[in-house]
Order: sequence, then C-alpha cells, then structure tokens
Amino acid sequence: MSITSNPNSTVLKATENDVQKMLACKVHMGTKNLTSHMERYTTARRKDGIHILNLHMTWEKLMMAARAIVAIENPADVAVVCARPFGQRAVLKFAQNCGVTAMAGRFCPGSLTNQKQEKFAQPRLIIVTDPRTDHQAITESAYVNIPVIAFCDTDSPLTHVDMAIPCNNRGKLAIGMMYWLLSREVLRMRNSIPRALPWEVAVDLFFYRDPEEVMKKEEEEKQAIAAPVVASTAAPA
Repeated sequence: MSITSNPNSTVLKATENDVQKMLACKVHMGTKNLTSHMERYTTARRKDGIHILNLHMTWEKLMMAARAIVAIENPADVAVVCARPFGQRAVLKFAQNCGVTAMAGRFCPGSLTNQKQEKFAQPRLIIVTDPRTDHQAITESAYVNIPVIAFCDTDSPLTHVDMAIPCNNRGKLAIGMMYWLLSREVLRMRNSIPRALPWEVAVDLFFYRDPEEVMKKEEEEKQAIAAPVVASTAAPA
C-alpha cells in the first residue's frame, strides 16, 4: 500500500542515489533465519542462505515512520532506544538533529513503568534499533500503551511492535544509513531543510567508529604534523 495519496506523486519516492546508498551499506542483507512475520518483506534467498529484503517496502515503511514521528508535536516525546554498540552513535546523532530523546546504552528496567526510577520517562512514541537486544523497552511500552517503531531484520520477533521497518539492523553501516535517512526525512517533513537540496550533514557522522582506530588515527596525524617541525629544526643554518 502506498503512503502517498497520489499514486503518480514522486515526492516521497526513493531516488536512485538513495537506493545506491542503501545497497552500498547492505541495508537489504538479511540473515539465514526467517520468521513468519518477516517473510512478507523478503524477495529472494541467496545460495548461501542469506535472505534479501525488499528495499521498496523498506523505503515505504521508513516514510511512514517519519510521518508518525512528525505527528508528535513535541519532538522530546519521541524516545530512541539502542543497546547495540554499533547503533549508539547513530541514535545520538539522530537525537541531536531531530530533537528526540536518546536512550543509548543499557536500558534500565523500569524506565517506562517505575515512577521512582531516576531515568523514568513517559514518551509518546518509541523507536528501537533491534527488537531482540531492546526487548525490555518493547515489553515495558506494551504495559503503558506506547506505540513502537522498530528496525527489524529477517529473524526479528514482531511481538508488541506496531511498525516494523525491514532492514539490516546488525551492520554498523546499515544502522547508520537508516538513521540518517530517517532523520533527513523527518527534517524535510518539518520543513526544516529543503527537499530539493542535498542534506549538508554527512552520513559518515552516523557510522560507528572504533575508539582504538580513532586514537590511532589521531596519533598518526600528530606525528605527521610534528615531522616537518622536527625536520626544520634539525636542518643546518
């Protein structure tokens, strides 16, 4: 079912550049396991057993999720949950750009149900990165009737999930790409950024970065800067 009222409209349709980005980040790559609820979102199965997700349905659900987020008047009433290390940077960047509340890292039990909890919150909408690792947030949202949007892989359970976005939720590039596309669409629907121009925020900022690699790169840059200084001081007068 199309989310646009006019079937000939191309406003919310994916461009060739968007599809190429999703393919490059392997958003369409599923797992070898397939649940009965996620079977409708797959198109094929490779010889090695990996299921391929339908990117058209991924884009449709992504646009629908953006419309649900924009419908919340106060952006802070939308909570984004991610316990997976590969997605925490993407969640924080998504919260920074869209003004939503980020719950990165371990989800404290009782955050949605126990009013005495220090981190108690009452969001109107919850976005989870993985229904398996973020199962505690989904369970508590069911207790207090909070709708849930989830990035779901081919083996993800859809219990208490109100809107499933089929995608690869295990790859660090795929998670970053999906949150970048979602945040860009949310800002476009709010008229914060023009739809005709490319978004100035680079998708690289949403990707997971290994702290050791970052420190190693910084040391190499410092050595490269210090090398010409040492060479100039050592040169004879």
